[in-house]
Amino acid sequence: MFENVCTLPLSSELFAQALHPTEPVVAVGLSGGHVQSFRLPVIAGNTSDDEDGDTSVLSTGTSTIETEWRTRRHKGSCRTLAYSVLYSAGTDGILKVATSSTGKVVSKIRTPLDSSTSEADAATIVHALSPQTLLVATDSAALHLYDLRIPSTFASMKPSQTHRPHEDYVSSLTPLPPTAQSTSGFSKQWVTTGGTTLAVTDLRRGVLVKSEDQEEELLSSVFVGGLPSKPGRSSGEKVLIGGGSGVLTLWERGVWDDQDERIIVDSGKGGGESLDTLVVMPDGVGDGHKNVVVGVGDGTIRIVRLGLNKVVGEPLRHDEVEAVVALGFDVGGRLVSGGGSIVKVWQEAMNEADEDQADSDEEDSDEEIGAAKRALAKGNGNSDSDDSDEEAARSQKRRKKSKGKKKNSGNGIMGFRGME
Repeated sequence: MFENVCTLPLSSELFAQALHPTEPVVAVGLSGGHVQSFRLPVIAGNTSDDEDGDTSVLSTGTSTIETEWRTRRHKGSCRTLAYSVLYSAGTDGILKVATSSTGKVVSKIRTPLDSSTSEADAATIVHALSPQTLLVATDSAALHLYDLRIPSTFASMKPSQTHRPHEDYVSSLTPLPPTAQSTSGFSKQWVTTGGTTLAVTDLRRGVLVKSEDQEEELLSSVFVGGLPSKPGRSSGEKVLIGGGSGVLTLWERGVWDDQDERIIVDSGKGGGESLDTLVVMPDGVGDGHKNVVVGVGDGTIRIVRLGLNKVVGEPLRHDEVEAVVALGFDVGGRLVSGGGSIVKVWQEAMNEADEDQADSDEEDSDEEIGAAKRALAKGNGNSDSDDSDEEAARSQKRRKKSKGKKKNSGNGIMGFRGME
């Protein structure tokens, strides 16, 4: 389904990855405290000047991944990243707010100290719930809510609310989409995992519910909507949870006491590999089914088809040793995986039908060129012939662009500049 088109080496181990919501930009947070922003080559979305509205191709073999900026952002490792502006937080207990295009820091927040140790309480997750509300989860299992509308300085900014939905650190956070009755259009509830439990917290009412002990560590989560609904049984909305033993559990929205389905993604003696990160495959990408992409502790990427509730296709190999800790899709529908000291970019593989069509296009193009040459050789010079030649040239140009787009989509050639 996907093939690797780029492997990008990093200067130290990747701890966090974030994809820009509207631009082909990926930011990485590294164990050495650096934060770096890369711009990927543009694919679909920028219309060209030719008449049929074709779009720019992924790569001509000379396209580059540009380093937009790089900085030593934190004294300890950078643990977590989030857009709209670029939020980053590290083991130093400081959250920094930077302009995403330049990396320039515009604001800072010092998270509260761990009350049990009086030391920095490092953030594990930062999530911008809305332009007004920022969520920060920490090692001590605290979940802080910051109201960004309240003017304050670095030293004085305090959380407007603090909750403790889990006894262990918060391992994942997934917002629940707003209901039809919402007037703001922003989420006001979210699911978190921590230790062996799942919890749901409300912006106004605090922690609403906590699940039963699942007897395995819960590591990752993602919301999936648009599934088949069953009156009285399912609304078609579920939260998927990745566990430490290779099992993906499905939870019906609104029924949080216990899971209702299980999918074995990885099995093995004594339990499978951990499911460290999850992302839903966007509409228009893949085989048309509702799919979830899973980053696994053995360095592979698996694709799970919902409805069928099983792994489909062959695993993708991100790394031979290190776990896949970050997954996301950029604005062009490319899968970006992170783990160890590399980031990989994946694009949909050209299938057999596409290859046959490309070969057919090439043959048609050769025939059209030959016809045009023969017409010119006759030297008839009439307007109909001129029009025909013009149309042949335009058709040849369109077909070359189409063929080039398919051919280069999986050429595995991308340069990169700005590495240190």
